[in-house]
Amino acid sequence: MAFQKKNKLGFTSSQPFDKDPVCFKVLPGVKGKLKNIPNWQERLRQAVDKLIEEQCD
Repeated sequence: MAFQKKNKLGFTSSQPFDKDPVCFKVLPGVKGKLKNIPNWQERLRQAVDKLIEEQCD
């Protein structure tokens, strides 16, 4: 089955992401707790942006 152009069922974003993810290790149990937080990925992206802004000032 070929991919349909302008497919609205898959992941969509108004902001394109870098094709290479940032990965880091966490303490045991943190990954499971993190996945239970609603909208954790977007919230983590915002926290990283804030951290970068604080370090660049």
